[in-house]
Amino acid sequence: MSAPPSAKGQPITGKAQLVDYLTAGCKPASDWRIGTEHEKFAFTQEDYLPLPYEGPKSIRAILEGLSESFGWTPVLEDDKPIALLKDGCSITLEPGGQFELSGAPLENLHQTCDEVHTHLHQVKTVCEPLGIRMIGLGFAPTWTREQIHVMPKGRYGIMRRYMPTRGNLGLDMMLRTCTVQTNLDFSDEADMVAKFRVSLALQPVATALFANSPFVEGKPSGYLSFRSHVWTDTDPDRCGILPFVFEPGMSFERYVDHVLDVPMYFVHRDGRYIDVAGQSFRNFMEGRLPGLPGETPLTTDWVDHLTTLFPEVRMKRFLEMRGADGGPWRRLCALPALWVGLLYDQAALDACQDLIADWTLEDHAYLRAEVPKRALATAFRGGTVADLAERVLEIASGGLKSRRRIDDMGNDESHFLSALREIVARGTSPAEVKLDAYHGRWGSDLSHLFDEYAY
Repeated sequence: MSAPPSAKGQPITGKAQLVDYLTAGCKPASDWRIGTEHEKFAFTQEDYLPLPYEGPKSIRAILEGLSESFGWTPVLEDDKPIALLKDGCSITLEPGGQFELSGAPLENLHQTCDEVHTHLHQVKTVCEPLGIRMIGLGFAPTWTREQIHVMPKGRYGIMRRYMPTRGNLGLDMMLRTCTVQTNLDFSDEADMVAKFRVSLALQPVATALFANSPFVEGKPSGYLSFRSHVWTDTDPDRCGILPFVFEPGMSFERYVDHVLDVPMYFVHRDGRYIDVAGQSFRNFMEGRLPGLPGETPLTTDWVDHLTTLFPEVRMKRFLEMRGADGGPWRRLCALPALWVGLLYDQAALDACQDLIADWTLEDHAYLRAEVPKRALATAFRGGTVADLAERVLEIASGGLKSRRRIDDMGNDESHFLSALREIVARGTSPAEVKLDAYHGRWGSDLSHLFDEYAY
């Protein structure tokens, strides 16, 4: 999640400003960039437990170590570091201490992978002397909610109170999930609509390929991506597949209308978060917000509100692909490779539009419900999601080759898909590999999971 806003926004006087805010994200293809975000769980090496915020082995110790050793600038809330900034990147904390790098907007995937490796080096340099390790999974495999320490960010207290009123798994989303995410640009409204539809339709393919969360509190959950399932019972107002995106008339304004109807969480004023959970941004614009009577919003309030929606694909001034579980370092480069290959080459985007052209809303809903359980084995249109994934990877590879972004060794970006090709060739998700180990050589002991898959 984002850090508190650093500047005061401009007053909002009408809906047109909100539409203009999103439209300002349009840029020519030459200026398109790639943003990659990845979360991971930090744990103590000797007992595999989550870290507190304070103490010798803590989240704060990691933040301060990165600041002191590598020149990151701390962001403070109530005099406590809750984020770090450097060179267009940020490190932020999810509610349960999940450690997130939000990468800089980069031109190609070679730069993305360099950024990932630099972050890994810095994290290991700071964590190893402390006896701390990190692991990429979609859901904490052994920890209970009660074992997890909540980070000292004001917005999280508001969310923790409100979440249980909207779904049964919202607190699990906050405390026990991790994802890897890709943020990509669009050129104009028509390009945004095409990319939104394709990425939303194909998000279950990413969920299947990256499914990596089969365990809950030490046992198989019955899902291959329990993280993905969690979002189906978090908050129906702000999660899901957004059927209106596939309808005629989809536009920046249509998305704004949707966001205006999603209840708010908070308003940030003078360094503190004011609880307005469940209240309407429309009322806020009219000066009729019960939590702040007579006050109207600023652009920073709109930016904050946009970040509190959690659909499978989210729009800000770019599109965020949100369907993948966290995973090992090698797959952190594979996710942006998948989406860049599909969306940043026009022939690939056209092929994807043809692929999904006759899918119905029932198809989208079916994939969203079934893929978290069965991943690649999900039956779909006379085949399986594995068959669909094979075709999608073929399109993505062609798109990456067409981009011709070549590194110093003469490689284009398509080799970053190799980890996903291996999954399709094997026919089983990463979660199923871990389940086989659990029932076999691990003897139902998930300490082996931490030992084998920690970064």
